Amino acid sequence: MFTDYVKIVIKSGNGGDGAITFRREKYVAAGGPDGGDGGRGGNIYFRVDPNANTLIDFRYTKKFKAQNGENGSGSNKYGKAGEDLYIDVPIGTIIKDAKTGKVVADLSKQGQIELVLKGGRGGRGNSHFATATRQVPRFAQAGEEGEEKEVILELKLLADVGLLGFPNVGKSTFLSRVTDARPKIANYHFTTIEPNLGVVKTKTGDSFVIADIPGIIEGASEGIGLGIQFLRHVERTRLLLHVIDVSGIEGRNPVKDYYTINEELKKYSEKLSKKKQIIVANKVDIMQDDTGFKELEKIAQKENLEIYKISGVTGEGVSELLDRVSSILKTLPKEEIVEEAEKKVYTLEEDENEFTVRKEGEIFVVEGKAVNRLMGRINIDDNESMYYFQKKLKELGIEEELKKQGIREGDYVKMLNWTFEWFE
Repeated sequence: MFTDYVKIVIKSGNGGDGAITFRREKYVAAGGPDGGDGGRGGNIYFRVDPNANTLIDFRYTKKFKAQNGENGSGSNKYGKAGEDLYIDVPIGTIIKDAKTGKVVADLSKQGQIELVLKGGRGGRGNSHFATATRQVPRFAQAGEEGEEKEVILELKLLADVGLLGFPNVGKSTFLSRVTDARPKIANYHFTTIEPNLGVVKTKTGDSFVIADIPGIIEGASEGIGLGIQFLRHVERTRLLLHVIDVSGIEGRNPVKDYYTINEELKKYSEKLSKKKQIIVANKVDIMQDDTGFKELEKIAQKENLEIYKISGVTGEGVSELLDRVSSILKTLPKEEIVEEAEKKVYTLEEDENEFTVRKEGEIFVVEGKAVNRLMGRINIDDNESMYYFQKKLKELGIEEELKKQGIREGDYVKMLNWTFEWFE
């Protein structure tokens, strides 16, 4: 089964907690703090698997979690870092944040590995918080939580040439003639229900990959028929061969077919509609008359497009077409469908100081990654830890934002599960 679109949940590992310990040695009356740091949580990577060509495995496994870091311990011993998790996907897989739709990674190169989620940082042990005036710190940092995201895996075929056209116009027959691919072929609509790839080798030794995209019908850009799920496979091709039935056997109008398909391309993507295109007039071996072909020739001339007459069954005109395709491909750069400006690999550092302040009734609620990280470092039962907390409220800008929103002495502030009274 060919699977090209799935949703999964990924979670990087939590960082281990820093330790709160003190030296306990013979002849040392008051040993100082020696709590070790927690280990970082495991990262989530996606990498290209050269042997994979479908996303079907992700239909059965929906959640992937990296290993947590271990907690620190006494004698300044660091916790072990969590093991990174590598998720294998086929080449041509695009990963998007399901919530925002932004591209997280575009795995379109052999051997490519992309970091998608960073594990939580390990918390620092209490030995880091000793100062001249705070010699016995009874607090440490908790490890940061790993980040969890729902992501979309979308497989886009990586082909140089895409075959376009209505169902049953002979695309599969053409593909089977020019490559070793063996698509299902029969005389009824939608024989092709999933994309097929094949490698064309020309007489001159050149080669290129060609994809038989399932037949597009009117309304495909809105998802009718096989719809958008296959239109997206056309995006990465460099050249389009628009196969049109000119035999007249099924009563098709070649000119109407040409405009209908191109209108669907334009509706789906302006960029896609402007890709270089060659009109392939197919089934000339059973053409009843040349009326339809001559009308199509006029359209090709009007649109400044090349047109070739072929028969996928007999092979007439196929060799000439392939030579021309090979020649054109040498002039067309390989281009990624995902623009550099859109690429975005999410990391925990991006918004590490992010927070929001809102009112919930009479209580000021402060939320965000900065808050989560800060509260993990605080021991509310320790005075020195609370001095540290007040200092960080100023440094992060939380105190300033609360004042902007009108907080007054005696009001209540909530951070995570802790609510406290505000004093100036």
